[in-house]
Amino acid sequence: MRLDGTVSSGLGRAHVFMSQPHYQEQFRTILGTTAWPGTLNITVEQDHLIQYIALRNKAGIDTLDADSHSLEQATNIDVDAFEAMRVRGFLRDGVSFGGATAYKAKISNNGHMTECAILIPDLTRHVDVVEVISGPFLRERLGIEDGDNVTLHVGE
Repeated sequence: MRLDGTVSSGLGRAHVFMSQPHYQEQFRTILGTTAWPGTLNITVEQDHLIQYIALRNKAGIDTLDADSHSLEQATNIDVDAFEAMRVRGFLRDGVSFGGATAYKAKISNNGHMTECAILIPDLTRHVDVVEVISGPFLRERLGIEDGDNVTLHVGE
């Protein structure tokens, strides 16, 4: 599956979650290394959004904010071949850190390709934003900034 999108800034809070040792241990299993303590946000539209909604559905994430046409189209996309890897949540000092679902992927821009994973948190405000994790700092590795186009190759 190929998801084309545009690099966008997030809320700047992912590092609080991404730096947690409990998550990093699980990211090591998914990525083969610990993850950079932040996510890269990719905004997707049209057919790419419909494909992303199909992955969200497989992860069990409701996409109530999406229009009914997109939701209907997403149910027709076969995502059985993509392995959904569970990231378990946990409690620390009375604070709940939620779970997520990850899908292995590669991200490319201008001929450069890097291993990564799509991370779909159980609780997220984003419908059209794909959160990407990777060992290296992707903005630096790929030389990208807000507004740049990238391609995610899921399951390849």
